[in-house]
Amino acid sequence: MLDPTQWGQRRFGWLPLFDPEQGQTVIEPTGRGEGYWVGAPSVLYDDATSQFHLYYRVREPRPVRGKECRVAVSEDGLHFRTIWSATQADIGTSSMERGCLLRTPGGKWRLYLSYVHPSDSRWRIDLMEAASPEAFDVNRRQSVLTPDDCSAEAVKDPWVAMIGPLYVMLTSIATKPTGDRQAIHATGDAYATGMVKGSAGLAISQDGLKWHWQGEVFAPSLDGWDRWAVRLNSLAYVPPVWVGFYDGAADVAENYEERCGLAVSTDLHRFERVSVTGPVMLSPYASGSIRYVDVVYAKGAYWFYYEYTRPDGSHELRMSQASGAAVSS
Repeated sequence: MLDPTQWGQRRFGWLPLFDPEQGQTVIEPTGRGEGYWVGAPSVLYDDATSQFHLYYRVREPRPVRGKECRVAVSEDGLHFRTIWSATQADIGTSSMERGCLLRTPGGKWRLYLSYVHPSDSRWRIDLMEAASPEAFDVNRRQSVLTPDDCSAEAVKDPWVAMIGPLYVMLTSIATKPTGDRQAIHATGDAYATGMVKGSAGLAISQDGLKWHWQGEVFAPSLDGWDRWAVRLNSLAYVPPVWVGFYDGAADVAENYEERCGLAVSTDLHRFERVSVTGPVMLSPYASGSIRYVDVVYAKGAYWFYYEYTRPDGSHELRMSQASGAAVSS
């Protein structure tokens, strides 16, 4: 495993890193043991209200899977109260996963949500837009990215940000099928079949509604700890590069139990891994999984939110702070 202290005081360039074991529990899972996970966070800090807004999903063992997604608000970034939620039945899906919160320059709130579409059992990304998060309406969502748009078997787990005048979306895509498509989607989760690999892709947009697919930007390694799947979760700008936190897996058995790595890019169209020899950080428990790291700069510090494996194999949602001057926008 890479030791972050090799960069001095847990830093990568000017970006401070965090010690996952020193993190604080934000949300607990609904049960104990493998399959009880809470996480896949997306965090937004609203300067106008000095509040943190947090999207996360609640998952339970099969056959339940991703059962509910929620948006919560907090003044201190640690204690959250739910202001919106949607269940599997509300959306008509067998599972939902990561979503991404965004506030437009015009003040509208958006939630980009990934879920399994009932018509074809494939992961896709839809959008809800409202004047406030409490007003999100699943019945008025619109499609923004489907597997066919990406020439992939699945697309999910969006991270969306405005960079200059453009909207940028990082996604997870299921590629390189080694079996027939019917079998790949029979369970409603192509990633867990062992017949596809997971890569990271990029889409760009001028309005955040109509997206233009740019292709794969980060692929699994040839023979490393992340040779089966990689998923870029969030970015921080550390001039002259973008630093990406990503999840990696060595084989399909590590699906759902990925570990955290670092990658860098100068143009967002090609990423190079920093964590070549192993994950950059691990939980000391069970599978060691730390995944879905999201980072936001607020109140003079970096706030990291992430899934963290507990001793019983369940996943909780944690937050860690790291002080430092802002180097990203």
